[in-house]
Amino acid sequence: MPADPLRVAVVCSSNQNRSMEAHNILSKRGFDVRSFGTGTHVKLPGPAPDKPNIYDFKTTYEQMYNDLVRKDKELYTQNGILHMLDRNKRIKTRPERFQSCREQFDLVITCEERVYDQVLEDLNSREQETFQPVHVINVDIQDNHEEATLGAFLICELCQCIQHTDDMENEIDELLQEFEEKSHRPFLHTVCFY
Repeated sequence: MPADPLRVAVVCSSNQNRSMEAHNILSKRGFDVRSFGTGTHVKLPGPAPDKPNIYDFKTTYEQMYNDLVRKDKELYTQNGILHMLDRNKRIKTRPERFQSCREQFDLVITCEERVYDQVLEDLNSREQETFQPVHVINVDIQDNHEEATLGAFLICELCQCIQHTDDMENEIDELLQEFEEKSHRPFLHTVCFY
């Protein structure tokens, strides 16, 4: 097992629910983890499906929380959004965009195929400097609180298994196949280089 913990990035579209739940669990398990979104804006459910709350990535979780309390505290308490934002602000100040980060990771885990494609597009557009490999893995997780929690535990288990491999480069495909069979979810995997 490597002496250093894996450097992991977890990415969803708004850096609110799925990536933050995984960030929370991975950090409690001792991983060097960061979380991101790939969207142009942060979107949170609103009073109707066609009326989401839209924020800039510079908006803090605290500001979003206060804005939603002002708009309709009962609605956003009932649907779990205030609870989610409360958890988020204990982890970090604000959502972050993956495309703005230049840190290098061993593993980037995305939570939906569209986000996976955006991460690959971003990594492949960067100029290669160190030629360090980064494994980009997608596991589809529905964007609701229950699935985010289940998905976070699955991501954590996957990271723990990868952390314990002797040769990640040669064992990862077999490991992902085992996880697909066990979880009944398809995994996508690509190796990019920094």
